[in-house]
Amino acid sequence: MGKKIGILGAGSWATAISVLLAQKGLEVKLWSIMPEQVTEINETRENKSFLPGVTIPSGVEALAGLEQTVAGAEAVIFGVPSHAFREVVRKAVSYIPAGAIIINVAKGIEEDSLSRMSQVFLQEAGLDMTRRYVALSGPSHAEEVGRMVPTAVVASSACMESAVYVQDLFMCETFRVYTNPDVTGVELGGALKNIIALGTGIADGLGYGDNSKAALMTRGLAEISRLGMAMGANPLTFAGLAGVGDLIVTCTSMHSRNRRAGIAIGSGKSVDEALAEVKMVVEGVRTTRAARRLAQSLAVEIPITEQIHQVLFEGLSPAVAVKRLMTRGKTHEMEEVALAAAAVGKIELKNK
Repeated sequence: MGKKIGILGAGSWATAISVLLAQKGLEVKLWSIMPEQVTEINETRENKSFLPGVTIPSGVEALAGLEQTVAGAEAVIFGVPSHAFREVVRKAVSYIPAGAIIINVAKGIEEDSLSRMSQVFLQEAGLDMTRRYVALSGPSHAEEVGRMVPTAVVASSACMESAVYVQDLFMCETFRVYTNPDVTGVELGGALKNIIALGTGIADGLGYGDNSKAALMTRGLAEISRLGMAMGANPLTFAGLAGVGDLIVTCTSMHSRNRRAGIAIGSGKSVDEALAEVKMVVEGVRTTRAARRLAQSLAVEIPITEQIHQVLFEGLSPAVAVKRLMTRGKTHEMEEVALAAAAVGKIELKNK
């Protein structure tokens, strides 16, 4: 058996990761808060509620104890929903072995603090852990990764050595990992695309077509980039796997919980009914509230997110939200580029 990896959380993505790593010959411990899930995984070799139909290798052992899961682990992976991330970090941090690499796969923004997941982790674990923290993100549906469908993602860290460690840990014939030092951009891309996926789902539920979806995805990416740059992200990150790549897969696939929830809302169901239908966590709902507050604090315009917020939390009709977006005042496609070009033009005219 190879090196030991501890995974905290046993949802669909955490389970898919456990399958991937165990098939590489690693010893994987998978922590679940639900005793019945621990028993099911160990006895049936399947996580029927979250990743049905995928066989979990014998190299994966499900456990109910945090300490037992991370003891002696070379790397600790946090695979819990973003709203539970702080609580799990707080409970686990004292058990994490010295020198262990921390890998977070949760995609979201903490609603109360408006913190990214790396910020939440460092607030709880201490800034001395900065170089050991890695965000793993990109277009990676658990249902496909668990079945070894070729996938490419990004490992992002302030420390390139840590990012390369994660790259080596995960790389195999069906899972390719690139590195990127822009933690802010990678985390924001992974979180904000869920909002746009809700929007494309709503458009599908309303019966709109491919033109509508393409418009929402393209202008949604503009919003993500605009807010990301205001928060210090590298705009090139949003043209990569953690940006447009994740946006494409989440907005177009029926594996996407956010898209499925959006379809239900666009079809006339309430938000609560849509979430009950999806059954699993729909990260985009909380992220919509958080992103709106962030944008307001930074004076950044995010019209699609604003309309989705009104649909989710203020009772606005989805059809009215679309009409509002379509009848907004005219503007340039590349606002910042156009404004910069206009400013240069005025200077040149003045100097003539």
